[in-house]
Amino acid sequence: VQLQACGGGLVQPGGSLRLSCAASGNILSIRDMGWYRQAPGKQRELVAAITSGGGTNYAESVKGRFTISRDNAKRTVYLQMNSLKPEDTAIYLCNADVANWNGRADYWGQGTLVTVSS
Repeated sequence: VQLQACGGGLVQPGGSLRLSCAASGNILSIRDMGWYRQAPGKQRELVAAITSGGGTNYAESVKGRFTISRDNAKRTVYLQMNSLKPEDTAIYLCNADVANWNGRADYWGQGTLVTVSS
């Protein structure tokens, strides 16, 4: 199973970015998908998560600014980030809870860097 994330970059404060993460490989079904982030010197934290049925969960710091969504047919999760702040600067990693013929396990993408700076 591979998770390929893209969409990061440099953006000014107040700007927007859209991240996407596509899953491929030995997959029967995907349950929860999510985005985490890790800033230098800080612990990895959950940004947003979405269930296969579309239920969502957000970190308090991003509520009202970020929106997570998914396309189950494309096995892809998205993170629309608006009103970005310098404190959103981090490596963003996608995660998926995948079931296949080997069982069920968590998989991680390679991360995409988001830098919010003027």
